[in-house]
Formats: sequence, C-alpha cells, structure tokens
Amino acid sequence: MKFVQIIDFETERLDEMEQLLEEAGQRFADRAGGGPTHRMLLKDRDNPRRYLALIEFESYDEAMRNSDDPETSRLAEQLGALCLGERVYTNCDLLDARDLK
Repeated sequence: MKFVQIIDFETERLDEMEQLLEEAGQRFADRAGGGPTHRMLLKDRDNPRRYLALIEFESYDEAMRNSDDPETSRLAEQLGALCLGERVYTNCDLLDARDLK
C-alpha cells in the first residue's frame, strides 16, 4: 500500500528550502533502493508563511528506510533550520488517488 507523509511547516525562506531539495534530489537520484516517488507542495492562502508538503512512497516500509538514511536525516536538519517553529508530521496510508479530468 502506498504511503504519504504530510509535513506542515512555516517558513519565510522557501527559496532556500527548494534549493536544498533540488540538490538533494540530484544526489538521491543515483541512490540504490527507493525513496519518495512524488512530492506535492501546497501554500496556505490564508497564512502566506504556512506550507504543506505531501511526500509519497511506494510503502510505509520504504518511507521508514528512507527516514533511517543518514543523508535524509541531514537534509531534514537543514530544512528544519529554515522553518519557523516546529514541523508537524502526519503519516497516512493512501487509500485512493485518481485523476478527475
């Protein structure tokens, strides 16, 4: 079953975060094993500093392997330093996803 982690965070440094994610994506591209398969970033229209990142994995187990990777931990620390306050994580099993148009 596919797995999605939702990360709720606030930042005023989104450009720096995007740069870190771009660089990490290039490093992770050649990494053996899985990792995230899709990413979606949402911006709160009522709070311009608040974002929701939806990160999809092939499975919960794959997400946990990714979380245990030291490179992922370093990236999370770097991204956390660019956030205002604490990040909130929500772990979800993906029950349904479809294109509507």
